[in-house]
Amino acid sequence: MIRTQSVTLPHGITLQVRVTGEMGRPVLMFLHGFPESAFVWDELMAFFAEAPNGGYRCVAPCMRGYAPSSAPTEIEAYRAKYLVQDVQALIAAMTERSSTPGQLHALVAHDWGGAIAWNVAALHPGLLQRLVILNAPHAGTFLRDLYGSPEQQAASTYMQFLVRPDAAALLEADDFRRLWGFFESGTRQASWLTEAVRDQYRTVWRGGLEGPLNYYRASPLRPPTPAENPGTCPDLPAAMLHVPQPTLVIWGMDDHALLPGLLDGLQGHVPDLRIERLAGASHWLVHERPEDISRLMLDFVRT
Repeated sequence: MIRTQSVTLPHGITLQVRVTGEMGRPVLMFLHGFPESAFVWDELMAFFAEAPNGGYRCVAPCMRGYAPSSAPTEIEAYRAKYLVQDVQALIAAMTERSSTPGQLHALVAHDWGGAIAWNVAALHPGLLQRLVILNAPHAGTFLRDLYGSPEQQAASTYMQFLVRPDAAALLEADDFRRLWGFFESGTRQASWLTEAVRDQYRTVWRGGLEGPLNYYRASPLRPPTPAENPGTCPDLPAAMLHVPQPTLVIWGMDDHALLPGLLDGLQGHVPDLRIERLAGASHWLVHERPEDISRLMLDFVRT
């Protein structure tokens, strides 16, 4: 059974966390992206809590800014260093009584959660044994393609909308009509988006959208504007790019926002890398293909 608890971190942020699985087992932590919340991991968490030949303790926070977790109003509060700080502190709190205190068995993350997870893995490698990424670009290949790939630049133009000061009001209008549109690709209907799932999303979004949008506003990783030189790619410190842990990347190949070219060259940043490409899956593969993800993850975390 999945239950919720509030965890107040030493630096004052409170995160609501979904938890299942027996205390004392190895811990899997799941980080969601935009515009989602921790509930998207429920099916995977239930599977891994009762996994064959020994389950796991599974935890999934509602990230900073997402109701009902703390939502600072300042854009600066959503810089990567503060989001990483949240995950660091939560790992310490949620692994205290595990078989490896202070360390996750695996960190699993999608979209914005993945952006944070890449940073945690590179900057604090001792906090996790393994990393699982679902459709979340590594900063090195993302920055390269934001400046060097016209296709990725075009696919990322939605980010310019999300940083607008009126974005929250526009997204809230007409029962979140624009947000529902995020889950559809062209004429493709999201069959998983039942009325019950819509209600779960509505509960989160009615708690406020400014926090989730501040992830985009605080990030330097955006397609260049016409006033910027699209051929001049900023440098990132090497320490932010090298990921030493065994890493599984599962990629929905029909993602129209994050193109498969972002996988090219990833091995140069992540030496111990396994990539699994899911044909026919979109950016929302956590909803679309939980059985495939469970199978691939189980093989990976058991090795």
